[in-house]
Amino acid sequence: MASISIISLYPLANMRIDEKAENPPKDDSVQSQLKRLKDEYQSQGMRRTAEGVLLVHEHGHPHVLLLQTQDGKFQLPGGELRPGEDEVEGMRRLLAKMLSDSSSRAPPPKWEVRHMVCTWYRPSFEPAIFPYQLPHITKSKERISVLLVELPEQVKFFVPKNYKLIAAPLFELYNNEAVYGPIVASLPHVISRFTLVSMSLGGEEMEE
Repeated sequence: MASISIISLYPLANMRIDEKAENPPKDDSVQSQLKRLKDEYQSQGMRRTAEGVLLVHEHGHPHVLLLQTQDGKFQLPGGELRPGEDEVEGMRRLLAKMLSDSSSRAPPPKWEVRHMVCTWYRPSFEPAIFPYQLPHITKSKERISVLLVELPEQVKFFVPKNYKLIAAPLFELYNNEAVYGPIVASLPHVISRFTLVSMSLGGEEMEE
């Protein structure tokens, strides 16, 4: 039997949040997002996207850190990879861009990208995505890599003013695609293959 990876979760209370300048989204609607995807596909081919799963705990229960947009939608931190960019390095770059502040005196977090959690595919220039490639599609239009990022004991996040950083418990996400979308709603299931260990405020493993 393959070994099971152990992931340490630190308390939500250990995390600090500050604001930084707005980070305007590239697209102002789903329609414009899909149009840009189609336009870029003609010259660049399949889009590669990376999204990060950042876990904390509150009272011993795992929570996923999500960004909430001004229109109330939820998303994992991440974005588009550059042509030829490695997924791990790209994930670190995207997290630094979204949740760090280069002008701050505080040292940037060490983004420890640990595991590929799952991969989703967009088969056409439509909103629907799937956790597998459809058999009749020769080439997907977008591949979304979801990576688990293990956080250090303490982190200070700098969140753009046009977003909120929230911690959503797994029981709230499970099977709740209508609110959180298919990727986030699937996380309680796909991360169940890891052993999640809740740590105390002092960095000691909590008793179950």
